Amino acid sequence: MNRLANSTSPYLLQHANNPVDWHPWGPEALQKARDENKLIIVSIGYSACHWCHVMEHESFEDEQVAAVMNEYFVCIKVDREERPDVDQIYMSAVQLISGRGGWPLNCICLPDQRPIYAGTYFRKNDWTSLLFNLADYYKQKPEEALEYATRLTDGIRKYESIPFVTSQPGYKKEDVAAIVGNWKKYFDRTEGGMGTAPKFPMPNNWHFLIRYAHLMQDEEIGGLAKLTLQKMAEGGIYDHLGGGFARYAVDGLWHVPHFEKMLYDNGQLASLYAEAYTWQPSALYKQIVDEIIGFAARELLSPEGGFYSALDADSEGVEGKFYTFDKEEIQKVLGIEAELFCIYYHITDEGNWEEEQTNILFKRGHDNDLAEAIGISVDEMLESVTASRKKLFEARTRRTPPGLDNKILASWNGLMLKGLCDAYRAFNEQKYLDLALKNAGFIVDNLLNRGRIIRVYKDPANLEQGGKEAFLDDYANVIDAFIALYEVTFDEQWLGHAVQLADNAIDHYFDDVSGMFYFTADDDELLIARKSEIMDGVIPSSNSVMARNLHKLGLLFDNQHYTEIAGQQLRNIMPHMAKYGSAYSNWCMLLLDEVFGTAEVAIVGDNSEVLRIEMEKNYIPNKIILGGTKGSLPLLRDKFTGKTQIFVCKDKTCGLPAATIADALKQIEA
Repeated sequence: MNRLANSTSPYLLQHANNPVDWHPWGPEALQKARDENKLIIVSIGYSACHWCHVMEHESFEDEQVAAVMNEYFVCIKVDREERPDVDQIYMSAVQLISGRGGWPLNCICLPDQRPIYAGTYFRKNDWTSLLFNLADYYKQKPEEALEYATRLTDGIRKYESIPFVTSQPGYKKEDVAAIVGNWKKYFDRTEGGMGTAPKFPMPNNWHFLIRYAHLMQDEEIGGLAKLTLQKMAEGGIYDHLGGGFARYAVDGLWHVPHFEKMLYDNGQLASLYAEAYTWQPSALYKQIVDEIIGFAARELLSPEGGFYSALDADSEGVEGKFYTFDKEEIQKVLGIEAELFCIYYHITDEGNWEEEQTNILFKRGHDNDLAEAIGISVDEMLESVTASRKKLFEARTRRTPPGLDNKILASWNGLMLKGLCDAYRAFNEQKYLDLALKNAGFIVDNLLNRGRIIRVYKDPANLEQGGKEAFLDDYANVIDAFIALYEVTFDEQWLGHAVQLADNAIDHYFDDVSGMFYFTADDDELLIARKSEIMDGVIPSSNSVMARNLHKLGLLFDNQHYTEIAGQQLRNIMPHMAKYGSAYSNWCMLLLDEVFGTAEVAIVGDNSEVLRIEMEKNYIPNKIILGGTKGSLPLLRDKFTGKTQIFVCKDKTCGLPAATIADALKQIEA
């Protein structure tokens, strides 16, 4: 076994038996490269990554390939989920070199960590040839390699950097409409989503577009959002037996998933479908939220209350084997009910994707049309399909399950906690709140330390496990979740944690010169670049989440400092947003709040919880809600008079107290 044998990262442990002399990222490996004047291979991936497994099997398990790597290089393996700071730097390198990125990410660096080449997946012969060429290049032309590394590193430092903007724009509806107008050309108006293939759910994109459709009264965008939510939920990207979404679909029809299931996707998608339900109530949306949370609680929840990171794409070395069926097996399990089930989910004898005789469950068409064609009622059809799903799910539990990445990450737990809060907000199901409180208690007890966050859970039984490094995304997503938990409980302890974390983030991550937050803290390990995460992707950028957090906390605590930081962040980003709306969707939600204003809704008195539940049935995306039977927030002062009342405030002006939700809504809509 190599030097990864003592690691607790599931991804690193997957490589512990490779003949490659892997090192974990750290002082020992980096010093070895300097002492021996060897190039460094920085190979980055994550445990659920299918193509990471393929490259390991083809190259890293091969004795001859390993001999080349060990002879000429110091080889370092990095779990991108534990060290996103390292991943961020070398992902910038590969994007600058090739214009694209992804994992596995393989970067060849000078002994001082500066990259000279980067790529993603390499076939065995290509990889070996590349290594020989680069080793020879460094030996024959070290000055040229040094010059190239200097230019590339300068590019990395400037990549995703933006200037400080001093002028204050007057945000208008036309600004938001211009962003969406440019964005429209990328929508798939037949199958939903954006582009052709592969297709990612991009939950934050659709979160913004739902809000935009509502506030701007844009029926076209609203229709595209509903189409996308339906197509994703009915496609093969969704696990129709066990709940939860895969990371993306390899095709344009949402049919064939890349089967790995990530906590961060499912937390965000629970939030998205819950908000969509409040916007446009649909039994499908409610079902999806309940099944996502059921999946997460069943398969990703630790006994302590933290959520694990992911399920692998592969089982028994085969991608998707756990999730797919041949028709004969379905017939064996379901008997006479199989025919209807196979029609409903497009199961065929020959198989419905490239793997022979293998089927992915997916649905197309309307239930009414299908039931009419079969000659039964919709209720009868759905009752049969639901019963069959349960039987097949039970049969599937007897298979070898995909590998579990049992890391517990602060950032991703924040996303899942937010999803639970949004689900409780939409459906008032006590089980969602109970799970949210359990998870929040886990975060406070295990991932907070004197106002700082620990990114990776440290098991008390294994003192070697875990990691001290926390990054801006950990702060941003946990703060966001704590604010959401306050809004559904009116328990100010959660805002207390949020403010403490926000203050620490400002102290250690904020850059007064740029007006943005760095991804790493001022007391973290010094890498070749200290970067800011600006653009929203499958997860919103840490800067955009922090900006929205500070906007909310500024209103809740009447804190001008928070408000000014959030305002400066948005000013810096605003000139870039119209070009590529998809990459700034979370910033766009902050822009909507600026354009339409944020209603501060305070509900106080003994009946406040009943009125909070009633208020949440109305779709008001640009609001924050506070209150309860006691509280110390500025807006709550002098409002606990013994009566149950609703106060609606906007732009530091409050209306007269309202006794009913209907009266409060009139003030909000005025």
